[in-house]
Amino acid sequence: MTGWTWEYDGYEPADERLRESLCALGNGYVATRGALPECAADGVHYPGTYVAGCYNRLTSDVAGRRVENEDMVNLPDWLPLRFRPTGPQRPTGADWLTPDTAEVLDHRMVLHLDSGLLERLTRYGLGDGRALRVRQLRIVHMADPHLAALRTEFTAEGHTGELEVEATLDGGVTNAGVARYRDLDGRHLTHVVTGTAAPDTVWLRCRTRTSDIRIGMAARLTAFAPVSDRHEPPRAVQRLTLPLTAGRTVTVDKTVALHTSRDPAISDPLRAAVDRVGAAPGFDELLESHLRAWDQLWRRAELDVPEEAGRILRLHLFHVLQTLSPHTADLDVGVPARGLNGEAYRGHVFWDELFVLPYLNLHFPEVSRALLRYRHRRLDQACSAARALGRRGALYPWQSGSDGREETQALHLNPRSGRWLPDHSRLQRHVGSAVAYNVWQYCEASGDAEFRHTKGAEMLLQIARFWADSAIYDDRLGRHRIRGVMGPDEYHDAYPDRPEPGLDDNTYTNVTAAWVLARTLELLRTLPEPRRIELVERTGLDHAELQQWEDVSRTLHVPFHEGVISQFDGYGDLAELDWDGYRKHYGDIRRLDRILEAEGDTVNRYRASKQADVLMLGYLFSPAELRSLFDRLGYRLNEETWQRTVDHYLCRTSHGSTLSGLVHGWILARARRAEAWAYCQEALRGDIADLQGGTTGEGIHLGAMAGTLDLVQRGLTGLETRDGALWLDPVPLPELSSYGFVLRFHGHWGVRLRLERGQLEVTVPSSDRAPIDLRLPGRSVRLQPGETCWLPTEPGRGPVGPR
Repeated sequence: MTGWTWEYDGYEPADERLRESLCALGNGYVATRGALPECAADGVHYPGTYVAGCYNRLTSDVAGRRVENEDMVNLPDWLPLRFRPTGPQRPTGADWLTPDTAEVLDHRMVLHLDSGLLERLTRYGLGDGRALRVRQLRIVHMADPHLAALRTEFTAEGHTGELEVEATLDGGVTNAGVARYRDLDGRHLTHVVTGTAAPDTVWLRCRTRTSDIRIGMAARLTAFAPVSDRHEPPRAVQRLTLPLTAGRTVTVDKTVALHTSRDPAISDPLRAAVDRVGAAPGFDELLESHLRAWDQLWRRAELDVPEEAGRILRLHLFHVLQTLSPHTADLDVGVPARGLNGEAYRGHVFWDELFVLPYLNLHFPEVSRALLRYRHRRLDQACSAARALGRRGALYPWQSGSDGREETQALHLNPRSGRWLPDHSRLQRHVGSAVAYNVWQYCEASGDAEFRHTKGAEMLLQIARFWADSAIYDDRLGRHRIRGVMGPDEYHDAYPDRPEPGLDDNTYTNVTAAWVLARTLELLRTLPEPRRIELVERTGLDHAELQQWEDVSRTLHVPFHEGVISQFDGYGDLAELDWDGYRKHYGDIRRLDRILEAEGDTVNRYRASKQADVLMLGYLFSPAELRSLFDRLGYRLNEETWQRTVDHYLCRTSHGSTLSGLVHGWILARARRAEAWAYCQEALRGDIADLQGGTTGEGIHLGAMAGTLDLVQRGLTGLETRDGALWLDPVPLPELSSYGFVLRFHGHWGVRLRLERGQLEVTVPSSDRAPIDLRLPGRSVRLQPGETCWLPTEPGRGPVGPR
């Protein structure tokens, strides 16, 4: 494995789902899992193709209840291409060749990260010293997001004869990629019709059952042999017979176009797909423009990290770019938590953008803006959700899909016990604070005053209004409280002695709510007067409400116990868990909640967290900003209290989320550097080693992947974008003390940062832009375009340069 390839040698059925997820190809509009084209969906393989934002809603009977779910739809499968020798050359008892039915002499998958190309090499043994060598090159086109192509090269070894090849567009697919969802209806496609557009081209059209999204797909088969077609609804089939000569390679190219009725600037998706595939050039020319597009992406997202960490980070960046590319900027979509690589979480949008947008802001701000517009378009729906609770403002859903309503299921399955249980995770109302945080961070990084003053201000205002209206004054405490919520921990959804769900005064929720209120007040004070008048008129904002915000932002309750910050009010009364005993008995206890439920117990009784909750505050805010927030709330947060808090939760967290290692590594890089790398490694290896036990095969964890990139970009450099300047406070880890990257800041393209041997080198590219102000603790420098400076990372020394 090199720094620019990701390779798998040998055929391992048990690893196939994992490889399919990690070898998926996409372009921000569509992605296809890295399944073998000759293999149908079964217990080993799961081909899947997903278009961003393509959802459908179905109702299923589960545990005696009618359950409604909206899913990202598995679209017609464009990949199928199977083959078999004909006549006496066919192996005894074998039909179509697959790794599960025929002898595999060699097998190798190579994902070329620099070019977005998946290469597959397999040698099938045919008996009597004969073999068939199959090489395939696959692209999901990065320049034209509606095109994909598959080149297959066949080489006979030790024999001559004929090879029958069948290529298909398959509309008979379902959503069946996640075992625990299989009791739910997964038949999303209907009205499947196929036809022929030209002697070498077939088409398929269908629509989703309830959202009525029309889908058009067309495939062109190119080979030095006549192509025949036939239609076996729901499949369009093309066949040809290739003459094989020992040692000579014959090639078949399959080019596919895909459109849906959600696409801009089209009338009929089928007509658009047929026209596009008809006009598409051959594979070599397609590959050339595809490589050029990827080269441009890598220049904008340049990342130079040495050794194994660099290889993994490059894979993570590859998948971020495939899910959220510049093509995404033209779409009305959010951040799917599992990318476009699989069906876990039903393709829903959670708070994971909190871990994704900070990276995108400094490389692809136009994509960040589009993802925030997804939230703005659903602001009215969020306001309706708040009204349904009897509150003002906007309540964004924990899980979002097509139209912004709450998509969190009412039940979830514990696969360990087999029981369907109530799902209260919609009480994670802190997702609104994540939206507000991303709006603020985007505007600070991009300098986009227009968005800040319009859509951004509207979202912040309504989110702040919801928090202020949710806060209830407690005369006994002399403080405001927010009751009946869940925090990021996700394990705790109720008090053990209460029948109703929800917790009171989750610290993360309260502190981020205070931050939203404070930032919104600041924004309203700095809005241009005409815009402020418009906003006040449209929203009915008055002085009394602003005064309430000011009051709530200073008096929200933060509970403490035993000298540490409590995760929520009453946390200190919970029992301690026998962590050593559970680890000894079960080994992997990442999903401790499922283990305890299967035992007839509940994690609600214990001081046990799935992932960072209180410690998320140290991820979102610099030490200085976090102290300032606590000061505003009337609490003193000194270094000793924070260290005790870190210690307390560090040994009481099971890390049942891929985000947990990321957050802990980020925090420990500043709190206890010697321990940080182990958690950083956990974050880096989460998907490639499938640390969550089978979940990566259902889709990558996009937030964790983007978060590891941001760990290098902002976490270890201490990089902040605020007040029009770049603030830096590096904390180089011994294991990652030398690296570099480029970023985009306030219109400067290609600002280059490099940390090496105790110095931070910053280069601003030549342009007609204004200079950049760099701030380090106790030091500052103004860097003109075209200049480079060196900033020693040790405190107390001034900058060297610029030159």
